[in-house]
Amino acid sequence: MRQGLSFEAPSVGDGDWEQMLRLFIQPDTEADRAKLVGYMEQILFGLQEFLHNHVGVTEEIGLKELALGYMDSSLCFEPEKKLPEVISDIIDRIAPQAVNVSSPYFVGHMTSAIPFFMVLFKAIVAALNQNVVKLETSKVVSIVERQVTARLHRLVYGMEPGFYEKYVQSTDATLGVFTEGGTAANLTALWVARNRLLGPRGDFGGVEAEGLAEAYRAYDIDRCVILVSRRGHYSMRKAVGVLGLGNRNLVTIDVDGENRICLPALRRKIAEYKADPRTRILAVVGIAGATETGTVDPLRRMGEICRDAGIYFHVDAAWGGPTLMSDRYRHLLDGIELADSVTIDGHKQFYMPMTCGMVYFRDPFHLDAISYHANYIIRRGSVDLGIKTLAGTREANSLILDSAIKVMGRKGYGMLIDHGIDLARKFAEEIRKRDNLQLVTAPELNILTYRFCPTPLKEALLRSCGSERTRLNERINDININIQRIQRESGKSFVSRTAIDKGVPGGGETVVLRVVLMNPLTSLSILKEILDEQEAIYREHYSAVDLYGGSRVN
Repeated sequence: MRQGLSFEAPSVGDGDWEQMLRLFIQPDTEADRAKLVGYMEQILFGLQEFLHNHVGVTEEIGLKELALGYMDSSLCFEPEKKLPEVISDIIDRIAPQAVNVSSPYFVGHMTSAIPFFMVLFKAIVAALNQNVVKLETSKVVSIVERQVTARLHRLVYGMEPGFYEKYVQSTDATLGVFTEGGTAANLTALWVARNRLLGPRGDFGGVEAEGLAEAYRAYDIDRCVILVSRRGHYSMRKAVGVLGLGNRNLVTIDVDGENRICLPALRRKIAEYKADPRTRILAVVGIAGATETGTVDPLRRMGEICRDAGIYFHVDAAWGGPTLMSDRYRHLLDGIELADSVTIDGHKQFYMPMTCGMVYFRDPFHLDAISYHANYIIRRGSVDLGIKTLAGTREANSLILDSAIKVMGRKGYGMLIDHGIDLARKFAEEIRKRDNLQLVTAPELNILTYRFCPTPLKEALLRSCGSERTRLNERINDININIQRIQRESGKSFVSRTAIDKGVPGGGETVVLRVVLMNPLTSLSILKEILDEQEAIYREHYSAVDLYGGSRVN
């Protein structure tokens, strides 16, 4: 019962218990309620106003200089500041030095502006503070999570309506689970695949119970491998490490000229391992939206190959999965429904706050392979969602996604997807028009890569071969590294960079500038400004002589 406490932040040095309780009790009077609302408005609107007015992606200050202001490692016994001061500090000191990922000039990573209502949904979820791994701390929220999981499962797999009527709230089956992000989702999928491949048989209790060494002895094998294209996300390496398989058993398959997995190479590798009685293929992983290039593997062909060979097929659609919301472009993910499991990130193209991942399973009983129980929660016979998830504590991100879909609809999300893909194609055409630029990977979704390739060097490349061509490409790589760094440090706009092997014919490893177009506020005119800035950096820091040797970049 409330004790009639008014809402006051504790004053410095006052550790009184009554004042501490005030931080946990909502205000009783209208005056105190108005004060609390004022704090909330300062957070919600003050921060949003800053982001709107701060066009650049960050203020120009070096990390070393920035770190000097955060060297104190002592933990104060008494409260240091009142709540309004702390809020002001976040808005006035932290926000200006954070990266303004909402800026339409921030086009380098898979992070963008989010709809304003997402901030409200996040606040509601924090206020409810539900732990959805168990019914005792979530109740209806767990039921909502099952429903939104079924809706996304239907988007991916498109089973008959009767399938979802049977399983949407089934206490025996699980269509998918929410995770902390795509890395945990991929790990969950491959965890399931491992346990199904090396399950109990005879006197052997299964790999989950007895470990990999006993599993290999029981199955009379030396190794398990996972096959993925060389464009696979680095979370795959983490997964094989955590699962005890070892990084050397993540086998990368070469890509074709479109940066998709090379199917003949995949078939050859499958045949090679199938012929080796001491090796088992744990899974083949397809990519629906590669992190570096945005490309989509030939999912249908891969699914058919895996089905015929009896191999578990997982699709990492952390980036590209929401493309299924677009009537115009969902065909780009054709064949995804053949996957045994599919990863999708909510904090990417579902425009949710950090962090939210999901993994869906075609078979509603596959997750039984990783079931865990405890006496105090997720008991045997219960319907707690945490029975089949890696996390022991998880916030109600499903409530945010469910609410967002209600506000946006498939139509709204489809419009965002369409905008990003259409803009990427227009931007690619703009790059092709500029003499000093070279498109390296054309956009399939809404990611593309290009490089700054000055006309004199471009012409020299056409005449060169062997070591001379390698030297010229290394010089071009250096130019792109410097342009990207200078532009980033200036703080107005941001594109990322990566290195792609075989990015250009005969070029070896190619440093490229990478653009991700998901912010609906980004326009072609803004992208032209970004290119203009890069060309200005080039003119300022390089001369004709510098092109072939050193540069004047400091």
